[in-house]
Amino acid sequence: MSLLRVEGLTVALPSGGDRPHAVEDISFSVEAGEILCVVGESGSGKSITANAVMRLLPKGLPVRAGAISFEGTDLLALAPEAMRRLRGQRMAMIFQEPMTALNPLMRVGDQIAEVLRVHGSGADAARRVPELLAAVNLPDPAAIARSHPFRLSGGQRQRVMIAMALALEPALLIADEPTTALDVTTQMQILRLIREIQSRRGMGVLFITHDFGVVAEIADRVAVMQHGRIVEQGLAAEVLNRPQHPYTRALIAAVPHGAAPDRADITAAPVLELRQVEKTYRRGGLFGARAVVRAVHDADFSLRRGETLGLVGESGSGKSTLARCVVKLVEPERGTIAYHGTDLRPLSRAAWKPYRRRIQMVFQDPYASLNPRRTVGETIAEGPVTHGVPRAKALDRARDLLRLVQLDPGAMDRYPHEFSGGQRQRIGIARALAMEPELLIADEPVSALDVSVQAQVLDLLADIRARLGLTMLFITHDLRVAAQICDRVAVMQRGAIVEQGRTAEVFAAPQHPYTRQLLDSIPGRGWTPPAL
Repeated sequence: MSLLRVEGLTVALPSGGDRPHAVEDISFSVEAGEILCVVGESGSGKSITANAVMRLLPKGLPVRAGAISFEGTDLLALAPEAMRRLRGQRMAMIFQEPMTALNPLMRVGDQIAEVLRVHGSGADAARRVPELLAAVNLPDPAAIARSHPFRLSGGQRQRVMIAMALALEPALLIADEPTTALDVTTQMQILRLIREIQSRRGMGVLFITHDFGVVAEIADRVAVMQHGRIVEQGLAAEVLNRPQHPYTRALIAAVPHGAAPDRADITAAPVLELRQVEKTYRRGGLFGARAVVRAVHDADFSLRRGETLGLVGESGSGKSTLARCVVKLVEPERGTIAYHGTDLRPLSRAAWKPYRRRIQMVFQDPYASLNPRRTVGETIAEGPVTHGVPRAKALDRARDLLRLVQLDPGAMDRYPHEFSGGQRQRIGIARALAMEPELLIADEPVSALDVSVQAQVLDLLADIRARLGLTMLFITHDLRVAAQICDRVAVMQRGAIVEQGRTAEVFAAPQHPYTRQLLDSIPGRGWTPPAL
């Protein structure tokens, strides 16, 4: 008997959706001691499937047909109280965004203790909480237990979620995109942790992801979802190396393979040169000791005309701070930021204005950086109009730019919330290009996108760079992405550039231990996607 069996499951969408069902007639099973990866893009029905198994679907998404059995029990027929007892004791879920799943007002230890108390194991909470935090490899469990979620890093919060999920040693663990927004090294730590705990405790794991690199790292079996249906499933080795369905083949083809092509050296004159730039932050005070954090130091580099330089490192390494120093969103204390030989750092606000047209930035979160109250056309035209371009001409240019980023010019009068994440990122690129810049700074522009949308945006940036002769500073924590688009890479750790050089050379023979660690943490690094 399978640990979990889903047969013919159909979940309806509210009327007016892009399709009648969120998931339709899907069937799969999870055995004890195995990891089943459910793979697909946003909107494919992966998370709806996980929430249906946990009976966490909202009222607007009713189950129309099918059966879900766990250890022989029909979950859809269980009373709410019986399902609540089962949830946590025998079944547990790790959510994609731990900050929304954790109570910001409660200490981490109290939240784990609450899980134990609700399910009748509260007497052991004082002993069990530190044990659980230690089991997920968190440093100083006692200090972590006393911390509130906002004081922890993304990887630490995700480990706390795993500790909560494992508190009652469930037979089935559901992990909904638990590593999507994490740095590559933290992602690898979480994947190894889940695999280790699953192997040690013999759990069944339903692991949801959009990344076939992750599948190659941990999956025993794979189910591929598209538009609410399972289009292919089988053993991981079979699906990874001999995919049958066109959609599976397209997803695998979109995975950055991490092999850097040997590009020719670019010998043009430097556009941007950074020397001895230093930025520090002071934290604490009032009731605690003040700490000085050197966000950027020893981060010298040159960027030549027509070149793409990848700035690579984990969160907190100083990449975004360094980029914001270039566009004067952050003021460094010292150093030189030379643009065609002119030091931008001492320039006044008025003197900086002409350079704002020539240096533009694409931000990581397009939804946060686009004004929700302005139409797409107004957003793209706003910069040129501010710099004296007639409004009619700026709007005509906005239509042309929408075509350039492969969006319908008819979208001019729509608002940001009406677009997908990938489309919003294209709008952010169009807004930056409206100023006709020479230097484009792209700050993690694809980190939150599905792998196929990520591939489209990367291809778009490469095409625009070739057509317009752009020079680009490309910031990422994913070395697979850097390999695909960058001529050279500079690796940042704790505010300093510890290694830089031609991408192919750095990937083939990394010199610094941190660079080697980043390369070793690429998910699925040992898997070579088949030629499709």
